[in-house]
Amino acid sequence: MSEPTPTPAASGAGGGSLAGRILLGLAAVVAVVAAGIAINRGSSSEAPPPPPPADTASASAQPSVDEVIAKLEAKLKDNPDDAEGWRMLGWSYFQTEQYAEAATALKRSTTLDPDNAQTFSFLGESLVLASKEEGKIPADAMRAFNRALKLDPKDARARYFKAVAMDLKGQHRKAIDAWFALLKDTPEDAPYAQDIRDVIETVAKKNDIDVSKRLAETQFAAPKGGMVTDGAEKASAAIPGPSRDEMQAAAQLPKGQQDAMVHGMVDGLEAKLKANPDNADGWIMLMRSRMQLGETGKAAQALKDALAAFRNDTAQTRRIKEAGQSLGVPGA
Repeated sequence: MSEPTPTPAASGAGGGSLAGRILLGLAAVVAVVAAGIAINRGSSSEAPPPPPPADTASASAQPSVDEVIAKLEAKLKDNPDDAEGWRMLGWSYFQTEQYAEAATALKRSTTLDPDNAQTFSFLGESLVLASKEEGKIPADAMRAFNRALKLDPKDARARYFKAVAMDLKGQHRKAIDAWFALLKDTPEDAPYAQDIRDVIETVAKKNDIDVSKRLAETQFAAPKGGMVTDGAEKASAAIPGPSRDEMQAAAQLPKGQQDAMVHGMVDGLEAKLKANPDNADGWIMLMRSRMQLGETGKAAQALKDALAAFRNDTAQTRRIKEAGQSLGVPGA
């Protein structure tokens, strides 16, 4: 059996692979876990990340991932039919490398919402990482990827892992062809574009396949929406957060008061934005904060308010939407 396909290197602050990067729409539910959301561990997305990846200043004032998980679990006890809640719980577990737990939560989400391709492909990735078998993709993971592709033939993460499966079976040229097809559907500005090229080069070199001409001639897809913005990057980058003094003061408070302080700061940001809505970065920060607190409904409302505030500004609207998609805000 062939050696495992190398994991594409991550770029940006977060560590990981292409898989987290292709995690379109879920990236940064619990940014406190890592230095950035660009990618997560795995072999396709993704996105991962990325991912899910965050500014260290504001992260210090955010709830820990264990607190986020605890809050989600408590909410799901009261509302066990919340598909989005289960998906976010799965993402939270994924961020802490509890892949088996992530898979369990994501299976529940797919049961409640059987038409979400991204959840199925994310489930597949979690099952891959939870597996103890090396050198192969588990059958249940392949079923998840196949389901994702049935729902969305363009799902990037599922396509990536399907090619990995080919490579692991010794079908190296077929895998490379599949990755090239994925590359052609990948916008040049996508954070995982270079990772796909890297894995093609790595597998080709390992198997003495010349791909230099094909790589040179490969054309990327047009940027999504015809525009390139920094919306997704802004969602995970250094938007100004609490001052050092504020963080030190928070660290001295009992846990309950820390939670109250965090919520107070987020509520205060929301109040400022309602009084002065002409602040796109502020709206992105508010969406991210709400998602990190597990307040998906409020994050969705922040998205709506932000889009309304910039309804006559196409560029800022695009940035806000891309940020919302990166953060996994419902309705983005």
